[in-house]
Amino acid sequence: MLHRRHLLAAGLATALVPRASRAAEPGVLRIGYQKNGILAVAREQAAIEARLKGQGATVRWVEFSFGPPLLEALNLGAIDFGQTGDAPPIFAQAAGANLVYAAAQPKGGSGAAILLPKGSTIGSLKELKGKRVVFAKGSSSHNLIVAALEKAGLTYRDITPVLLAPADGAAAFAGGTIDAWTVWDPYFAIAEQGEGVRVLAQASEITPTNNFFLANKTFAEEQPALLDGALAALGEVALWCEANRGSVAASLSRITGVPLAATRRTVDRIRYVIAPMDAAVTAEQQRIADRFHGLGIIPRPIRVADIVRPPRNTDNG
Repeated sequence: MLHRRHLLAAGLATALVPRASRAAEPGVLRIGYQKNGILAVAREQAAIEARLKGQGATVRWVEFSFGPPLLEALNLGAIDFGQTGDAPPIFAQAAGANLVYAAAQPKGGSGAAILLPKGSTIGSLKELKGKRVVFAKGSSSHNLIVAALEKAGLTYRDITPVLLAPADGAAAFAGGTIDAWTVWDPYFAIAEQGEGVRVLAQASEITPTNNFFLANKTFAEEQPALLDGALAALGEVALWCEANRGSVAASLSRITGVPLAATRRTVDRIRYVIAPMDAAVTAEQQRIADRFHGLGIIPRPIRVADIVRPPRNTDNG
């Protein structure tokens, strides 16, 4: 059963995004985050705050329910930095957003899946044909369902997309009004324990799963030392997370209110690493962009490499 209190605690309410300009908050790094993953742990540990203290900078955190609204805020300059899955930056770039890829979390985990509700008779991806499938538009789940259909020899036009944010998707799934739900952790971890719920396919069976750290382009150009300091701190947090998964699960469960067992499943599916945007990761992201354009989901072709931040030779220590 999907408990509403757990879903709300997991960060389903869309953030009220401040519309302040960069100039209005000098010396402040504004980070958009979701209640999951490396940024959530870094926030609790105050790791970025400690790293940037010597630069006379402070940190402000803004919570989001999923990637697309976070990147909208990034484009507007309401935040400076944040993390999303693979699809949101592609949609943002296609819309001309003012952002850059700052780093990657390559093969970050299999923490997304296509779920079937109690009583479903669907037995394969091919049987999604003609079905109502719910997912969040422009999110990593959007890419997962498109890739899954492609793997099954189907097209995007073979399903009836139901475009809902995670909170509304959870309600539709629990209410039995849709045939499948494509979603990521911790929503996946909560939902998979529901009575009669089945996992049709996990992301690890379908397509590589990369996550990305992005920055407002103007901020990245004007405040490179702040951005580099934040990335260095996150690299240290990632190493700690890899070595302390039990503590990570306990921490995230406390932050989100999601039961520890579900949080532990989420944590076990994550690969905690921060790496540069190398050629392989950029190429995979380009394949996703080309897939979306070929289906007419984004209006124009894009070149992912155009918004990859050039590597910097810097010592953040």
